[in-house]
Amino acid sequence: MFYSVFLFSQTIIVALGDSLTEGFGVKKKEAYPHLLEKNLLKKGYDVKVINGGVSGSTSASAFYRLKWYIRTNPDIVILALGGNDGLRGLSLVQMKKNLKKTIELAQTMNIMIVLAGMQIPLNYGKEYSSSFRDVFYELANTHKIPFIPFLLQDVGGISGLNQPDGIHPNSEGHQIITKNVIKYLEPHLIKMN
Repeated sequence: MFYSVFLFSQTIIVALGDSLTEGFGVKKKEAYPHLLEKNLLKKGYDVKVINGGVSGSTSASAFYRLKWYIRTNPDIVILALGGNDGLRGLSLVQMKKNLKKTIELAQTMNIMIVLAGMQIPLNYGKEYSSSFRDVFYELANTHKIPFIPFLLQDVGGISGLNQPDGIHPNSEGHQIITKNVIKYLEPHLIKMN
């Protein structure tokens, strides 16, 4: 699928996710969506990033939440849901259907969607953990969309970058997530003149 860069107006980005996006346990200005906007503006991109993170969300909420955010006229949606499905051991078939439906809605509305992959610990069983990770790769390949292989790359499982619960990133962890997201998002943006 072909995506054009956004030349003439501010690029609206919605970060649609769960507690990782919302910034559970850190200040709003320390959560990656806020840092993403701040960093992209510094780099010369005219963007507005809307934090659409809700703690505890699963992929089941994705479609209807995106429908609600369509009123903001987003150019790009970062879809970062599924982590709670995995941690709760929910059906991967259903998770894939939920995410697929959301991706297709975005594409129908001509919104570029960037899929953020997730991983879960191996103590959920090697087969489930592997199948969980593969859902995101399969969706990205099928729908030909920009893909962040692992939202928590270089953060997940590193105690110094997470809060005491070992799941939610601390402020330093969110800074690394921001760099991860920018790496995959920046090729689809154009700088202001």
